[in-house]
Amino acid sequence: MKKLRIYIDTSVIGGCYDPEFKVWSDALIEDFRGWRFIPVLSDVTAAEISPAPASVRALHQELLSLPAEVVAVSDEALSLVESFSAQGVLGPRFYNDMLHIALATVAEVDVLVSWNFRHIVRLDKIRLFNAVNLAQGYKSLAIYSPREVMSHGTED
Repeated sequence: MKKLRIYIDTSVIGGCYDPEFKVWSDALIEDFRGWRFIPVLSDVTAAEISPAPASVRALHQELLSLPAEVVAVSDEALSLVESFSAQGVLGPRFYNDMLHIALATVAEVDVLVSWNFRHIVRLDKIRLFNAVNLAQGYKSLAIYSPREVMSHGTED
């Protein structure tokens, strides 16, 4: 069976150290460790993690050592960010949030996972991102929180 490729943004890694999100972030990381899913990380995540505490950076490094994919910022992704911006999906202050969506879209991941409920995991924003994706010839992107994606310790 094909393993799902899951793009994780910085909030998922940091969520392992936040009491509000720890249970579900940890469970998703365990799914990656058990090779249930393939983590997809990016240059953007690496840049955002660089000033984080050592424990967060260490977890990022561990994820990179797994059978993971790393997506690099490309002209194609930057062009898609410009389309998101032109359509007013998010303001310029939230450029990296749009870049995470663009990178996941261009990489054709199965799902993007985030704890960012203000700019990413929010129905109206998901619809706007996907309207632009479709208008630009891309597929819709599934966007969820780790709580909805982790395996809950089951094989069903």
